[in-house]
Amino acid sequence: MKIPTNLFKSRLGERRSQLGLWNTIGGNTVPEMLGGAGFDWVLVDCEHAAIEAVEVLPALQAIGQHPDVAAVVRPAANDPVLFKRLLDMGAQTLLVPYVQTAQEAAAAVRAMRYGPDGTRGMAGMTRATRYGQVEDYYNCAQDELCLIVQVETAGALEQLEAIATTDGVDGVFIGPADLSASMGLRGQLNHPDVVAAIEDAFARLARVGVPAGIMALNPEDAKRYIELGSIITAVGVDLVLLASVVADLRGKF
Repeated sequence: MKIPTNLFKSRLGERRSQLGLWNTIGGNTVPEMLGGAGFDWVLVDCEHAAIEAVEVLPALQAIGQHPDVAAVVRPAANDPVLFKRLLDMGAQTLLVPYVQTAQEAAAAVRAMRYGPDGTRGMAGMTRATRYGQVEDYYNCAQDELCLIVQVETAGALEQLEAIATTDGVDGVFIGPADLSASMGLRGQLNHPDVVAAIEDAFARLARVGVPAGIMALNPEDAKRYIELGSIITAVGVDLVLLASVVADLRGKF
């Protein structure tokens, strides 16, 4: 069989705007539900959520029941050991947090690739190879893998172009929350200085031709960032949505 097409990467190549949801609730039920909600992608978060690497496999299987929805995984850190496990589980797109330099971006690229171009360990009987059924997996895997790096601090923004144009980086996702903290404006995501830094980052990424993304849970903010060039836009987090609905329901009584 042929290697599965990475829908997220192919849409990214077409510069198609993609809306996504964040999965922070462990297990397979919630990612299955999110996968059927009509969005373009669902991200399984292992950085800030209580989701361990072993739980990613059933989440990928659940999301995979929806053939038009792409699964993205955020590892806990820019760690080649974590990458190896997630890629072998069949993750094709990784969103790597807290990339500060071009050197760190290059390290993430190497962890995504087999030798001699990288350091990813080889294993045959994995979900990524469809348990040995994908033809020539080791030579075609790279074509369907997608690496998005998160730029989340003022210091990282100083190296934005170098990070973004690192060979093997497919896109840059701006992290507004950590960016606000690094600027001494913790939690003030709509502070004029934070917004200006994000808008400047989008403009710079456009100039070097690298896709940009962001999380914006306020629909009006999301629409504005899409107009500014975000094509990888996270617009909801499962636990946030649940808390909001619960609070609204309680308010009705």
